[in-house]
Amino acid sequence: MSEYRREDTASWDAQEVRRAQEGRQSAPARHPQSHHTHRRRRNPALGLGGYLLFVLLASAILAGVGWMLGSDFCAFNRGAMEKATVEVTAEDSVSTVAEKLHDAGLIKYKWFFKFYAGISHADRKIGIGTYELNTEMDYRALILGMHNSSGNLTAETVTVTIPEGYTVMQTIRLLAEKGVNTEENLLEAAKTANYDYSFIDNSSEDVTRLEGYLFPDTYEFYKNHNAKSALGKLIDAFADHFDEDAYADSKAKAMGYSVKDVVTIASLIEKETDGTDQANIASVIYNRLQNKGETVGLLQIDAALLYGLPDHTGALTNEDKAVDTPYNLYIHKGLPPTPIANPGSAALEAAMNPNDTDYYFYALGTDGKHHFSRTLAEHNAFVGSSSYGG
Repeated sequence: MSEYRREDTASWDAQEVRRAQEGRQSAPARHPQSHHTHRRRRNPALGLGGYLLFVLLASAILAGVGWMLGSDFCAFNRGAMEKATVEVTAEDSVSTVAEKLHDAGLIKYKWFFKFYAGISHADRKIGIGTYELNTEMDYRALILGMHNSSGNLTAETVTVTIPEGYTVMQTIRLLAEKGVNTEENLLEAAKTANYDYSFIDNSSEDVTRLEGYLFPDTYEFYKNHNAKSALGKLIDAFADHFDEDAYADSKAKAMGYSVKDVVTIASLIEKETDGTDQANIASVIYNRLQNKGETVGLLQIDAALLYGLPDHTGALTNEDKAVDTPYNLYIHKGLPPTPIANPGSAALEAAMNPNDTDYYFYALGTDGKHHFSRTLAEHNAFVGSSSYGG
């Protein structure tokens, strides 16, 4: 056995260490082995089916929405035809008109109507007025049904208040002053335009045919409004305010007085009093018409006399009371041939239902009130007193 030496062992260990280090440096870098996962391949038929299902579902939704909008646009499936009245004012816009149509049950989708109205320029077609529409009208028909030849929602308007007791001529002059139309055109319409109401005498060409039927109220007109249409608004308002049912149940109807008679009496009342005692004034008129008595059927109303003397100025004289006109109720018994002014609702009500009195005379006192008398002697006594207001 050879002799063991420590130096040899140390030398061998050092050499082994160097060989190991050199081996690690020269050895190629190892990369971790990649592990591949195998995914399941999708069935292309399933993806296509899902896509088609989505398309079909979306199409069905769109078709349903389209059907609902189309049905509303074309007025389908609205059941039995129903009428509705829609009023368009100068303050309205397409948006507020849509609200009114919706509230009247004429459309379902306000936003869709406004969309159509926008692309069809409905604001240039819809005009102020009161319109009779129905549930069978589609969007286009509704817009055309609210057409006004005098103007549209973008046109300039004017507000006019017609006072109670104005005559036809006073009304025409006021409308002309406000720029509704010219006095000439309005006068021509008053004489010749046809109005579809039984109480208007379309065979006459006298302005008095409209007297009593131009209802006093506040109105909105277009500037340069069609003359016939402008007067027609006032006549329509009379028809709306004159209560046919109330007339049918009235004292006047029971006594045999016609609608024209009632309007004529109402016009006399309107011109004779400020409204606080209209039913008493009405009783005097009916008492004189019905019972004759000391007045022998003469109404002797100054306002009627003045209507027949349109150019008269100043106080009435005995000579004036002798002028023979159809409106001189000092010499002609009964009612004048036409109303003498356009009465308001209160005067019409008083004419239909007068108070039950035995008065035949009245005169204005210094207190600004009418004082009523049963006999001519009582009346003359009051007129001769310091309480008489002339």
